[in-house]
Amino acid sequence: MRQVLHEAATFVHAVVAPLNRVGDEVGARWRDGAVTMPPGFADAYRAFWQAGWPALAAAPEHGGQGLPVALSFVLYEWLSAANHAWTMAPGLLHGAYECLAHHGDAALQARYLPKLASGEWLATMCLTEPHAGSDLGLLRTRATPCDGDTYRIEGTKLFISGGEHDLTDNIVHLVLARLPNAPAGAKGLTLLLAPKWLPDGQRNAIVCERIEDKMGLHGSPTCVLRFDGATGWLVGQPHQGLAAMFVMMNAARLHVALQGIGLLDAAWQKAHDYAQQRQQMRAPRRRDPTQAADPIIDHPAVQRLLDTQRAWVDTGRVLAYHTALQLDVAHHHPDPAVRRAAHTWCALATPVLKAAWTEQAFHGASDCLQVFGGHGYVREWGIEQIVRDVRVTMIYEGTNEIQAQDLLLRKTLPDGGAALRALLEGLRGDPQAAATPAWLDGCQRLLELLGALAAASEAQRLALYPVAGDWLRAVAITLMGWARARLGATDATWDAGAGAAFDRWVWPQQGWHCQMVEQALARA
Repeated sequence: MRQVLHEAATFVHAVVAPLNRVGDEVGARWRDGAVTMPPGFADAYRAFWQAGWPALAAAPEHGGQGLPVALSFVLYEWLSAANHAWTMAPGLLHGAYECLAHHGDAALQARYLPKLASGEWLATMCLTEPHAGSDLGLLRTRATPCDGDTYRIEGTKLFISGGEHDLTDNIVHLVLARLPNAPAGAKGLTLLLAPKWLPDGQRNAIVCERIEDKMGLHGSPTCVLRFDGATGWLVGQPHQGLAAMFVMMNAARLHVALQGIGLLDAAWQKAHDYAQQRQQMRAPRRRDPTQAADPIIDHPAVQRLLDTQRAWVDTGRVLAYHTALQLDVAHHHPDPAVRRAAHTWCALATPVLKAAWTEQAFHGASDCLQVFGGHGYVREWGIEQIVRDVRVTMIYEGTNEIQAQDLLLRKTLPDGGAALRALLEGLRGDPQAAATPAWLDGCQRLLELLGALAAASEAQRLALYPVAGDWLRAVAITLMGWARARLGATDATWDAGAGAAFDRWVWPQQGWHCQMVEQALARA
């Protein structure tokens, strides 16, 4: 695994990272329905899939390498940090592969799984429509049965990442649509597969009407796609499309969490390097009294900005990589009880990682820009691109507000908090966490609040909607405290900088967010 990661780092550094600026400045270009990617993007992607990187965690029977999911997580975190826009292209591959592996019939799997596993063909997730953003129950795209096993798809989808490009010979679109006489709302949605190029070599009736002119991610084409009677095949069961698509959506949400961690780390690296070199004013504790000014990294305000981001990156990595390990446990462990516990961790951790780390990535990248002063606001240093690029991570794959509602209303309240309680009790049994009194106190407060939520009246539960984000943040920081204990136990140097910042500036927020939820319950 170390050798795999060494080679991954070499590829990311030498091939992908150098294209980041040209992707931002030149961007993807649309003309007459075709999209041309920025210079170098296609060559880099061809080298990427031919070297086998998309296939790391795919099953050997589909042409994959069968390696741990954790390796794929590390790779995509690094790719996002190096070149977020380029990484958007393969970012949906794993989710599309899992969706088809779980729900596609034998014919579709034989035709498309090996190409998706290898990355030779890329995939999209066609959900959003002009009148319906996250409210998928409002979708109007229609799918009409035709002769044989095909369907005719008609409708318009927008905000489709990589909906058209010149990176691969084919693009596999996974499309949510309605069959005739389908029930209203989300329960009436069906998932279909519609490739850009049909098996007989004909171009499918899918038109890219335009690409969006965006705040960031200029190198990633965000497309409006029109399905003009496109040919598609059923994935899963009729009217069960949302359940099938959630396999892909949950994988995408974890990848977005990795984007947040990676981009925050990239911002920290730039700011940390600059702060070591830039000399301004005299620090309270002078490094060299003979100099007229000190490096700004010696100033406490800058130290706080940088060390806080380091704490978020490092604890986020512990939690994300632990989640990757649990994904493999959930699929492969022989004990059903252990598999269930792993599924529980992944279900609870997914909205927390997606929401908390993308929010911190945006605000933390802005703090890192602050370290540069006026230089951060000009393009040559690259920090402003990170701020622009990372902002969308709080929006796509379910806004962070939706993630908070999911954690509170679907994964905490329905079972009376039993799943989350079991998870926290398990963490309290970790010897490293058990040796941290402050964390034990905070965990106990969260458990007591969890009991109050379980006993809440209907009126109190309605009052919780505005503070769902506080609940998610409280859970996130509690999990960070467990990760902090593990880091502190294995790396003494971590305690001196990021560990101290976590204790002083991040951990106290756990109590504040708990208080917001407690006050909402009391007011109701």
